[in-house]
Amino acid sequence: MAIKQKTKSLSVTGSRLSSTFVQLNVLNGKDISDAKFPRFSDKLATLGHQPFKPTEIEIFQLNIGKLCNQTCAHCHVDAGPDKKAENMSMADLEKCVELIAATPTIQVVDITGGAPEMHPGFRWFVEECTKLGKRVIDRCNLTIIMANPKYRDLPEFLAKHKVHVVSSLPYFSKKRTDGQRGDGVFEDSIKALQLLNEVGYGQPGSGLVLDLVFNPSGAYLPGKQEELQAEFKRQLDRKFGIVFNELYAITNLPVSRFLDYLIETGNYEEYMQKLVDAYNPSTVESLMCRNTVSVSWDGFLYDCDFNQMLDLKVAAKGQHLTTFDADELRKRNIVMNQHCYGCTAGAGSSCTGVVA
Repeated sequence: MAIKQKTKSLSVTGSRLSSTFVQLNVLNGKDISDAKFPRFSDKLATLGHQPFKPTEIEIFQLNIGKLCNQTCAHCHVDAGPDKKAENMSMADLEKCVELIAATPTIQVVDITGGAPEMHPGFRWFVEECTKLGKRVIDRCNLTIIMANPKYRDLPEFLAKHKVHVVSSLPYFSKKRTDGQRGDGVFEDSIKALQLLNEVGYGQPGSGLVLDLVFNPSGAYLPGKQEELQAEFKRQLDRKFGIVFNELYAITNLPVSRFLDYLIETGNYEEYMQKLVDAYNPSTVESLMCRNTVSVSWDGFLYDCDFNQMLDLKVAAKGQHLTTFDADELRKRNIVMNQHCYGCTAGAGSSCTGVVA
């Protein structure tokens, strides 16, 4: 189904595309179409993956809310300081704890946002999940630690509960980082990383894991993860005495603000072609949607965080926390669409970096 739309200003984002991927004939006076690209589902069919099935639910990923102290140019969540209403209720958060406890295959609780630490129930939720013996991941934008004195003890809190910290840092230079995330972000990120190092994060033998995330700042694919990691380690140590464990190179998917950017700059079709040309069938077996269930701030269930932003709910009768059925979810078909080319391009892309 094609969507025909003419607008004076950019008004289409991933969060408003409902159950269809972008197939725009006209937007801002420019012809944009997905018709020229092969269907992703046809690529999977050649590998015998039709329908595409999950394995076990090992990762419970929760978008706790869209409230954030930053408004990043390429944020696929469309998060920001104005998203005060789009945050999970305590009742739903308590329901999450109940479901995690009742699903023995879940080993990892991956908390994202927004800035998840801004949710009033964040610390309670972390404590409850660690009591259950689950490994907890906090996807931290770093600057939240410096944003307000009430967050300044976050490094100590996270260390106490041995939370795995995954921090976004576009680059090891001020110009490139601030260009993508806003003025002052680089300086605050460096200070926050130093505070995390001081409590043991990233230090050998500490057991406190600090990983960084790299996203390209433009319409291109990330370089080789191992090479980027080596350069980040060298530069951050040399310039600031900062150490960390691993770097994840994540491909920008054509969703929400990054989709806006692609369309606004006339790069959409070229970028999609790059993803299609870089399709790597060896990534398919390890895609994150196979062992993950993604939960939105309002309690709905998705195969991944990107499907969540496109409102592509799980293909199951129980599509909400209140109707969560682990057995049914194991038998579901994973919902795929053209944006999935982003996770299968090159060495692949997931919330933990490359997959092949």
